[in-house]
Amino acid sequence: MGNICGSQANAVEEPAAAKPVPPAGAEEAKPAVTETAGAPTADAATEKAMEDKGSDAVQTPAAAKKLRVYIVYYSTYGHIARMAEEFKSALQTVDGVDVKLFQVAETLPAEVLEKMHAPPKSDVPILSPLELPDADAFVFGFPTRFGMMAAQMKNFFDATGMLWQKGALQGKPASLFTSTASQGGGQETTIMTAVTQLAHHGMIYVPAGFCAGGVMFGLGEAKGGSPWGAGALAAGDGSRQPSEAELEAVRAQAKYFGEVAKKLAA
Repeated sequence: MGNICGSQANAVEEPAAAKPVPPAGAEEAKPAVTETAGAPTADAATEKAMEDKGSDAVQTPAAAKKLRVYIVYYSTYGHIARMAEEFKSALQTVDGVDVKLFQVAETLPAEVLEKMHAPPKSDVPILSPLELPDADAFVFGFPTRFGMMAAQMKNFFDATGMLWQKGALQGKPASLFTSTASQGGGQETTIMTAVTQLAHHGMIYVPAGFCAGGVMFGLGEAKGGSPWGAGALAAGDGSRQPSEAELEAVRAQAKYFGEVAKKLAA
């Protein structure tokens, strides 16, 4: 015990070695930092990672999203179907637009359609109202029934109550076109009264205006259409098909709508 205590006393009593004092004006030597050859420092590694990340961002830009447009129509004798196909072809020429064509479900029984001499429906897929939110913009086409949209299209809109409650179509652009038996059969009122459907959903109605230019003027031939939207005359028995002037107005409206819809959806 005495030896241990004596050694501890010696350790305490022994003076510490004096630290050499550098001469005046001399800088204190700093400890050398040992670096492994070829290994970057933390700062250099961080800087390189940031450069690589920035390089990747420049080299792999995100693909631009296309505007998805649904053309939704109802056609009894094929006039609206013909216009819808023309609308789709013209709209597809607008850069950055993806177009899909749909029809709404028929509500008349087969025996009634047979008595009306209505041709068979095309194989264009039938759209469910609940699928509307998948699109960014819409074009609706329908024939007139006493100056308003046909019951089949109205039935389609009547089934969108759940979408209305959610505001699922709010702010989405939409345009319209129609067909009537005669010039006084509702070329304007059929579309005017249909705008209420868009308004209640908060959709943005895009009228055609006079974008078709000269084909909308002149009295040389009977033709449909108005600033509200493209139109065709079908005659009382449905024997008249859309004329070239009417189809030209459809193409003009399609291209105009595509450009406007892209701006509204941006």
